[in-house]
Parts: sequence; C-alpha cells; structure tokens
Amino acid sequence: IQEEERRMASVAARKEEERKRESHKQSLLKEKKRLAICNIARQWEIQQNRLALVESLSQDKDEEPSQINGSAAYVFPEESRSLDTVLNSAVQGLSVLESHLVEVEGDTLCLYGAGALECLDRNWSAQTAGIIVAVSFTFIEFDEIVQVLAKLKIKFPNCVHLKFKETNLVTLQQFNALAQMHRLEQLTVDPQGNPVVNFTLWKYYVLFRLNHFNLQKINGVKVTENEVVMAERLFGILAYVASSELPHYRMLSLLGESRRKQFHYLLEGKGKKTGIGNEESSDNRRNGGESTARATLNYLTKDFQMEKLEEIKERKAFCQTYVENLVKEAADINMKNESLQKLWPQMFIELVRDAVIEIRNKNSYMKLCLQRITDQKE
Repeated sequence: IQEEERRMASVAARKEEERKRESHKQSLLKEKKRLAICNIARQWEIQQNRLALVESLSQDKDEEPSQINGSAAYVFPEESRSLDTVLNSAVQGLSVLESHLVEVEGDTLCLYGAGALECLDRNWSAQTAGIIVAVSFTFIEFDEIVQVLAKLKIKFPNCVHLKFKETNLVTLQQFNALAQMHRLEQLTVDPQGNPVVNFTLWKYYVLFRLNHFNLQKINGVKVTENEVVMAERLFGILAYVASSELPHYRMLSLLGESRRKQFHYLLEGKGKKTGIGNEESSDNRRNGGESTARATLNYLTKDFQMEKLEEIKERKAFCQTYVENLVKEAADINMKNESLQKLWPQMFIELVRDAVIEIRNKNSYMKLCLQRITDQKE
C-alpha cells in the first residue's frame, strides 16, 4: 500500500465521519423540532378542550364536552420517538417543553404556538426579512394573529402569502381583518382547525372582501374571473347595506380628505350640481385601493368586543342617570310653574296694591328712592 493511497483513504474516512456527524446533527434537530411541535400540539388540544368544556357546561351541564368550533384534535404520529439508542440518549438533553417554535423554511416563515408571534418584535436582518414571501401560522388563535398583522407587513414587506392551520377561523367576518395587509396574492386556509372552510361560499366572500388585493390563488387553486364576478354578485349588497347603516361620523373616519368633501356635498344634495357623481367610481377608494363600502366590513376580536361591551354598559348607565336627572329637573320646574300659575292672580293684586301704597305719598316715595340710590352707591 502506497503512502498516497493511505492519505486518500484517510481523507475519505474523515469526509465520511464528517458526513455522519452532520447527518447525526440534522437528525437531532429534526427530532427536537418534532418533539417541540408535538408539545405545542398537545398544549393547543388541551386549551381547545378546556374552552370547549367551559362552553359546554355553560350551555348544558349534562352534555359531553366537545371541541370548540368543531375543531378536530391534532393527530400525533405513532412512530417511535427516538431514532436509535445514541440519538435517544442525545435527545434526553434537549428541551421538550417549548411552547412555541419559529422556523424559516426557504421563503416561508413558520410560526407554531402563540408565543411565536413575539418573533415579530425581533430585529430581523434585511436579507432574511426580504426573502420571506409566505408566513404560516399553526396552533395560534386567529384573534391573536390579528393583533400582529400590522407588524407583519412592516417586518416582511415582500410577504404575499398567508397560511392558516389550527387557528380557529370559524366565521366569514374574521377574513375582514386581513384587509390590514398591504399586499396579498395567495391565501391558504387548512381545513384542520378552521371550520370556516366548511361554508360553501367562504372563497367567494374572501374574493369579495379582499378584492383590492387581486388574489391570485386560494388554497393553491387559481382564481378565475368568473369567481370574482360571482363574489361581487353574492356579497355586493352586503357592503352597501353596511355602509348605509353606518353613522356619518364613522363613515367620515373611513374616507380620505377628497372623499370627505364629496360626502358633505352629497349629504347637502349638491352632488349633481358639482359633477361629483361622475367621479365617485374613480375616487371611491381608500389607500391601497380598498373600497370605502368594503372598509365598513371590519372584524373585532373577542377581547375588543368585550371592551366595547363594557364601554357601552358604562355609557348606557351614564346616559340613563343623566336623563333621569334631566327628567327630575324638568318635573320640578313644571311643578313650580303650575304653582306659580295658581298663585299669580293673587300675587299680581298684592304687587299692584303694594305699589299704589308706596307711591301714594310722593315726598316720602322720592326720599325712599333717593335713599335706595345712595345705598347702591355705597
């Protein structure tokens, strides 16, 4: 065996050893990721079961607890939790108590668990933030996602695809919140944990409400022009009704400066005179091309709704107390007025009599007047 052959064999052995170590490292990372996701899934399932139990008990104490919103439980794999004896011993040192997981896979940012949303507060490098095209949410309540959408569009300006799995999307109204995004070309809503996809018209509502985004694909299927037209036919009247029922002050808050002026003219019946009606179709848009009528269709999270309800209760109590005080004051005034009407004839006679008696003696009356003037000056 020549020295060159020994050297080549040594190099090959080192490369093989490095490959095994790298493969072992990747296996460890995959196992750690799998354990973390399983743990997050368990926590999610426990949370959903707890919420479902509370809801069930509040409705009927005799009912069996069912999963909230019909969300199916996450199915855990039945395969072994260790790769081999060596891997098993190595994994024992890994933390399996993670409540969230953040991972970048190619151009997709994957977020597992509510705690993963905190990653949006990090200082992402411009390079990493720039390559993120899609963001995937898994095991996160949609109401919590809504609160970070504004950060999402700032942190990842190139994000055009949102994915939702096990996020408790249960009503069409929740899709209104996605209008906060500045761009959106694709939307993926996994049936698992999102009962809203069981609605026949959910895609049409998405196309209608997010019309200004010009969505290209929904759940991987290309959007057709006929679907866009059908969405407008189905839900166009909804935006009209919502905007017509909205108070004027709320409508003004949704309009731009130019549209506010037009709105005032229309309210005063001057639309035809100023030719505003012809411009409405071109100007009836907010920033980003969103229709003002559609903008009235928004979504309030459960927490915000509770705050609004508390605020409404406080206002109602204040208004009731205020009106009661006004009624009491008005009743007192009316009672005094009625008493005055009854006493006034006699009071008038007495006033006239006193005045006649007072001025009967001119000299004494003049002295009395001068004395009053003197007293006022002092």
